[in-house]
Amino acid sequence: MIVVGFFQEFKEFALRGSAVDLAIGIIIGAAFGKIVTSLVNDIIMPPIGLLMGNVDFSNLFIDLSGKGYASLVEAKNVGAPVIGYGVFINTLVDFLIVALVIFLVIRQMNKMKKKEEKKEAPPEPSKEEKLLTEIRDLLKKR
Repeated sequence: MIVVGFFQEFKEFALRGSAVDLAIGIIIGAAFGKIVTSLVNDIIMPPIGLLMGNVDFSNLFIDLSGKGYASLVEAKNVGAPVIGYGVFINTLVDFLIVALVIFLVIRQMNKMKKKEEKKEAPPEPSKEEKLLTEIRDLLKKR
């Protein structure tokens, strides 16, 4: 009976609106992250690298072993200690783009909320309410 109660409670938690919304947000966020990573690695960084003299940022690294590996992949394959600062630069650009997009989305949502709040002005009082208000005001004057 305890197990049944546990699963019932878990089911209620998992199917609660906020939990489902959170799961959907995480899935969409992960997919969005992949899109941004591709945008940075495949579209933004190559022209920047070209402008900087054919630099491939994803291959910029410091070889701490001093053996002079030709590429980051080669150094990592042999287990050499490296600082992959080019990958860090790509990741930093990823983050900045994601942060900018999230900022723009939240900013737009806040603008839409403000417009909705302005639209939701109190409704005009009905004829009966206006009449009752006039009667009340007249009675107060007596």
